[in-house]
Amino acid sequence: MRITHVVENLNRGGLERMVLELVKQQHRQGHQCQIVCVFEAGSLAGEMVDLGVPVIACGKGPGLDIRALARIRRSVRAQGSEILHTHNVVAHYYAMLATVGIRLRRVINTRHGMGENQRSRRREWLYRLALARTDSVVLVCEAARRAAVRRGLVPEGKTRVVPNGIRLDEGDSRTSDALRSLLGLAASTRIIGTVGRLNWAKDQASLIRAFRVVHDQFPDTALVLIGGGELRDALQQCADAEGLANSVYFPGDRNDVPALLQGMDLFALSSISEGYSMALLEACAAALPIVATDVGGNGEIVRDGLTGTLVPARDPPALAGALAALLREPTQAQTLGHAARAWVEGHGSLKSMAASYAEIYGGPTA
Repeated sequence: MRITHVVENLNRGGLERMVLELVKQQHRQGHQCQIVCVFEAGSLAGEMVDLGVPVIACGKGPGLDIRALARIRRSVRAQGSEILHTHNVVAHYYAMLATVGIRLRRVINTRHGMGENQRSRRREWLYRLALARTDSVVLVCEAARRAAVRRGLVPEGKTRVVPNGIRLDEGDSRTSDALRSLLGLAASTRIIGTVGRLNWAKDQASLIRAFRVVHDQFPDTALVLIGGGELRDALQQCADAEGLANSVYFPGDRNDVPALLQGMDLFALSSISEGYSMALLEACAAALPIVATDVGGNGEIVRDGLTGTLVPARDPPALAGALAALLREPTQAQTLGHAARAWVEGHGSLKSMAASYAEIYGGPTA
């Protein structure tokens, strides 16, 4: 199949990583893929170029950009695309406007996340108009599907659920010292880590406040927040204010997250809004004990008491209590980690995600 994926950009993030992994899998299966970026290409675009997958940056400016629309249209026509797969709201309505009159076998949109932070009602209005020419809208978890239907964003009859998937390496042993070497931490230091954009949705400030309580009880602990974002300075100030300047680390954006996860002892996710978290899937793959907030699709990955612990959002004391409990009971923590690894092997693989999309496209799943 000839498949065009349309995204806003390929800067580092969960959506972008999911698209890259899906395209890599489709490329291995012999499909002819390209990625069209409405704005800039982004920092991850090189991975696709190295693989031989075209990445087209359309450079959209403010407002309605006719040149960007023309670039999208030319790209789709030049490839002879059969499948148009867009990701999130802006990419979808721009792609729909750009391809008016072009015959496509299937048009698929994936909405990543829960969509609470919609900056413009106009965007959702344009998106709903574009759904007239859309065959299926994929949500990444059942919680997101129910929310989209309830809020009137998507007609229920067009919705499908395809959970995100990740590439799974063999085994689940956590022996890497890459993280300790990077940060210069002693072997005796127990590391609580998280991965994600430093922004409002991830609420890392609550995690830092929870960690202060944990650190008071367990001085041999460190907190590592992997990722970049607009709240980097504010979160550093939060750590300083909590007296944790020497115990909270910000390695920034990294392209070696799976290796760094291997060096953690616990994984924490403090989000107040989440779809189907790639970071949680990667933590499961690393056999990490997990404490996550009970929002969005988190409860579809972390089964409370079975593969991790769920706590309420915006509740640092509850988050601190759950983390401390796992530090006090390392055997129980290890049991949860191994159960998480077993769960992701059965439910969170890249292969199963790609097969589900192939079925929606109307092509073979192999």
